[in-house]
Amino acid sequence: MTTESLRVAVELVYFTGRKGGTESYARELFPVLAEQPGVELVGIAGRELRGSRGRWFPGELVHLPVSGENRLQWAAAVALAVGPRARLLGADLLHCPANFGPAFRALPTVVTVHDLLPLKHPEWVPGGRSEGVRRLQLRTIAAADRLLADSAATASDITALTGRAPGDVDIAPLGAPAVRAAGPRTAARPFVLTGGNRMPHKNFPRLVEAWSLIPAAERPLLVVTGSHGADPLRVEVERLGLQRDVELRGWIDAAELAELYASASCYVFPTLFEGFGLPVLEAMASGCPVVGSDVAVLREVGGEAMARFDPWSAPAIAAAVRRVVADPGLRDRLRRAGLERAASMTWDRTARLTLGAYRRLAGH
Repeated sequence: MTTESLRVAVELVYFTGRKGGTESYARELFPVLAEQPGVELVGIAGRELRGSRGRWFPGELVHLPVSGENRLQWAAAVALAVGPRARLLGADLLHCPANFGPAFRALPTVVTVHDLLPLKHPEWVPGGRSEGVRRLQLRTIAAADRLLADSAATASDITALTGRAPGDVDIAPLGAPAVRAAGPRTAARPFVLTGGNRMPHKNFPRLVEAWSLIPAAERPLLVVTGSHGADPLRVEVERLGLQRDVELRGWIDAAELAELYASASCYVFPTLFEGFGLPVLEAMASGCPVVGSDVAVLREVGGEAMARFDPWSAPAIAAAVRRVVADPGLRDRLRRAGLERAASMTWDRTARLTLGAYRRLAGH
């Protein structure tokens, strides 16, 4: 291995096209990273990235006979197979971009840790998986040579919860998507947009409760995207009698999301915990005003370009949304500040910081 030229294997078995933020990270980062001098990428994928679905990756793709949709297959492949395959491919190092990495060191390894939810809040990991995921994440972090964190908040969690030294962790904040922000459009009925998976820390039941506290005469439509299959929020919407005021859209494509950003009065992000909060930057880059949780990581990501509320309080959420929706001047200020903030957060910077982590590992 030399510091002049690096062949980097990338674990992409996890990539299925249905996993949200960790896939957005890969799609945005690696094409930009491949443009950096002295870097050659080779991806190790599962069945889902065969054919045209893998064209976004800027390098050779090899495939393992496993599915990223099967959690056990993915975990076993990452723990046991990806490292040896990367070594056979002549890689200088392995980058695992989705929180988990090999159980045993086959070659120098960098793992991107997007968040430490299983360690910090195991009660929010669904399906009785918290203990298994916690053990897997601890083992990954202990085995990795270097760790990449999306934010200073996540880097602090890594050192506090795992015992890794601060010098083992590089911070590479994510970038805003390269979108062309459309001018604001007027919707037939004013609406507020939100989205994400339905894990407990996303806090959507409390957001729906907050909607019930907004007087009916001024209540905007709430459009909620991001669910796969039957939406568990539907029970809460029906319990509160909000069927006419909350629209559950499920999983949508990029074109539909762009249209929603252009038409929404604002984007609301009620999360209780994040490793970064990429939807905040996506909304800002699209020219959509943002109102979100007053938590450390969103103060880091959004700066002063977003309105805030206490995410544990439904009345506080309702009041913040009402204030933004009712004030065109405030929305315009947030829109302009958001565009400026997003322009300062680039994937080129993320790629350069990531390459710096590679170089530090190569130098050792």
